[in-house]
Amino acid sequence: MTSPLDPIRSRLAVGRDRAARLRRRPALGVFARLSALEAEVQENRQLNRRIAELTDVVGELLLPVADRDEERVRQALADYRVRL
Repeated sequence: MTSPLDPIRSRLAVGRDRAARLRRRPALGVFARLSALEAEVQENRQLNRRIAELTDVVGELLLPVADRDEERVRQALADYRVRL
């Protein structure tokens, strides 16, 4: 004999089973992926800064000799070497 509560009990059992399966899943979710993305963004920022610094040094070296400030070139190269 079936009870009028059988469909509710069945749905409750399905819900409990789904909740149990979700609790057993590895915690690789959104937070782990977000942390990885933040680390990659930080690395890209550092690389972009180094590229900008290198571009400045190259630009300084490529100026015509008459317009170039030798002391400024030496200082730019020294600063770049320190940052490496």
